[in-house]
Amino acid sequence: MASPTSLDAILSLSKRKGFVYQSSEIYGGLNGCWDFGPLGVELLRNIKDAWWKAMTYRTDIVGIDSSILMHPRVWEASGHLQQFSDPMIDNKTSKARHRADNLIEEYAARLRTKGKTDQANIVETALQAATTNEDLHAIIVTHAIPDPVSGTTDWTEVRNFNLMFKTYVGPVEDVSNTVYLRPETAQGIFVNFKNVMDSSRMKPPFGIAQIGKSFRNEINTKNFLFRTREFEQMEMQFFVKPGTENEWFEYWRQARWDWYVDSIGINPTHLHRKPHEKLAHYAAAAEDIEYLFPFGWGEVEGIHSRTDFDLGKHQEFSGKKL
Repeated sequence: MASPTSLDAILSLSKRKGFVYQSSEIYGGLNGCWDFGPLGVELLRNIKDAWWKAMTYRTDIVGIDSSILMHPRVWEASGHLQQFSDPMIDNKTSKARHRADNLIEEYAARLRTKGKTDQANIVETALQAATTNEDLHAIIVTHAIPDPVSGTTDWTEVRNFNLMFKTYVGPVEDVSNTVYLRPETAQGIFVNFKNVMDSSRMKPPFGIAQIGKSFRNEINTKNFLFRTREFEQMEMQFFVKPGTENEWFEYWRQARWDWYVDSIGINPTHLHRKPHEKLAHYAAAAEDIEYLFPFGWGEVEGIHSRTDFDLGKHQEFSGKKL
């Protein structure tokens, strides 16, 4: 069996062959930002075209391209202004900033690598049970989890860090002119639900797909292209009749798995399904498809049963019947 290729080797090859460059490299680069080169844009286009054809070349799914900037009430209705945040903790010695749950996960992974399976299980069980920032802080303190940079355990409290980029429209930087770079493409689909249904004469079950840029002010960017602050999403929301959501969830979880294995040709031993033990506030069921990267397993796609949360919230906040 061939030895796995390191992420550094992939990065070096990508630059040398013209797939990916560090953004603003002549100025020292910008952390978490990348530019696609001549071969990279062609590879990216091929992936997007394959996905788009699989999703929209059927009678029950249509496409849109929604704006990156949206009315700020969209993000209030969706819960992003209140809840779209990560738990952040700083090390007082190194000044390094970490996402608290990731710090714990990586510590447990190191324990497992060292053969300390029982201790790793204890840490992971505590993380799964954690529901507050105080719980996360207690795990870090109790297990004396060190800072990967300084090696010390001198930590601040855990606090929330909102991931949305804020900007302003118009000539005056005023609260009333605040807008946000969208952190996901899904809300552009939800707010256009009635427009698409009316203009395309669609009725549930039907889907709306789009491909577009999203932006998240990540605490830590890492693993090359895997976690960045500017990224492209391919997303489809499928709207179904009440009572049929479980049936459609099973259909799509299998259809999406088959696409990666049969259409893209990924070896199924490099993929696995990961059901969510903790569900987002909008979800009734959720499962990720993960790929075995050089740094370990990482999500490439999420399949969620979102209930009617989003449409219900936008109907409530906009006063428009959806």
